[in-house]
Amino acid sequence: MKFGIDRLLEEPVLRQSLAGRRVALLAHPASVTDDLTHSMDALARLPDIRLTAAFGPQHGLRGDKQDNMMESPDFNDPELGIPVFSLYGEVRRPTPVMMDSFDVLLVDLQDLGCRIYTFITTLRYVLEAAAQFNKRVVVLDRPNPAGRPVEGLILRPGWESFVGAGPLPMRHGLTMGELALWFVRTLNLDVECEVVTMEGWEPGNGPGYGWPLYERTWVNPSPNAPNLWMARCYAGTVMLEGTTLSEGRGTTRPLELFGAPDLEPGKLLGEMQQLAPHWLQGCRLRECWFEPTFHKHAGKLCAGVQIHVEDGAYDHAAFRPWRLMALAFKALRRLRPDYALWRDFPYEYEVDRLAIDLINGGELLRQWVDDPESTPDDLEALAEADEAAWIAEQEEMMLYR
Repeated sequence: MKFGIDRLLEEPVLRQSLAGRRVALLAHPASVTDDLTHSMDALARLPDIRLTAAFGPQHGLRGDKQDNMMESPDFNDPELGIPVFSLYGEVRRPTPVMMDSFDVLLVDLQDLGCRIYTFITTLRYVLEAAAQFNKRVVVLDRPNPAGRPVEGLILRPGWESFVGAGPLPMRHGLTMGELALWFVRTLNLDVECEVVTMEGWEPGNGPGYGWPLYERTWVNPSPNAPNLWMARCYAGTVMLEGTTLSEGRGTTRPLELFGAPDLEPGKLLGEMQQLAPHWLQGCRLRECWFEPTFHKHAGKLCAGVQIHVEDGAYDHAAFRPWRLMALAFKALRRLRPDYALWRDFPYEYEVDRLAIDLINGGELLRQWVDDPESTPDDLEALAEADEAAWIAEQEEMMLYR
């Protein structure tokens, strides 16, 4: 198959509208071509493309920062001699000076298919800026590695943040190109926005489903996104960032496992099985022990659970990571009502609202976990309604059938 960047490089007709224009690129470490050349380097070699600036989102253009809330500075590219502006440094929205450096912005960002992934918010911000400054945006589309399944609550009004760009469910099922079209429509933006579509993307087909497994190399779009298995789990395991449980940062399998020094995984899995066994389908769950080298519980032996979605037991349609992790929180609360589960700390430039609520786009998930009378059916009813509404809404945006 071909990604948007591959088609732009191979098909001169797609570049005709860029002739004579100042071109900028928004990219990150996974912005690579089929032969693993970084998109900026590949574009710079074309005689009909005039690159005048580049932009990097969270973690940087080339990948310079490991953890969240680690800002990247602006710099000049030493080989191309063009400015590289950080959209995760002093600013998160492009400034007038930045916008004055180009006529057309190419967006080539690999997403994970999850609302909280900040590249989605950066996409929204550059589209809004392009509308304000009369700039053109061209999205070079890439696969959604989590595929088409939809899951989770839709972000509630007033809960927009850098990890919540708009009223999307946690697992939205769209590509970056489709999301761009959704933002333009939802925000009523007066902006020229074009998508260079992929060729041959078939998200319904295994074994990779959303990702062309064995055909394209996986490159980390962010430091703790090391493989496809993490991407499959992420819509659930990202909620661990708002808890005192380790999400596996500081291990070789971040966001595929969770645990803590005082967790009893056997009892936890038993309670989860008793509460809602149908929420555990599509994967294998294994008790495990790990010692993070940094981040939460660094240097301490943690007992926990690893979510396995890489073998023949994986069922793409049945696996529901958001429900699985919600169930883990509920089971822990039932087993240990006083467990200090929710982590109160500054999260993505927010200091007044709990991280778990920002991650979920509202308080409903946390309230459901903490309510001793609530049941899985209660959360199921909320989620099913939101998921059905989103599936109907996203239909118009889909570029791949």
